[in-house]
Amino acid sequence: MVGNLMDNAFKWAATTITVAAAPVQDQGRAWIEIAVGDDGPGLPEERRQEALQRGRRLDETKPGSGLGLNIVKETAAMYDGKVRLDQSPAGGLLAVLRLPAA
Repeated sequence: MVGNLMDNAFKWAATTITVAAAPVQDQGRAWIEIAVGDDGPGLPEERRQEALQRGRRLDETKPGSGLGLNIVKETAAMYDGKVRLDQSPAGGLLAVLRLPAA
């Protein structure tokens, strides 16, 4: 899952990719969050959920199948986790993967 997020960030970053991991407590449960951000063009908020759909390529100027983010989403769900897309502090896309810590 992290490999797919890193591949996506590498594809779109102008110069910088950031990766961070941290434990999180939420609703009495322990999680690990892994955030991968870049300084690329990002995605408008209204298109982020669309980017998680199988086979959806929102920009075909770069190679890809449109499967990577959906694979992350579906695999995370198998472990009761999730992925969300946001804006990176660097201006591009920030993908946050949340998985159960235990």
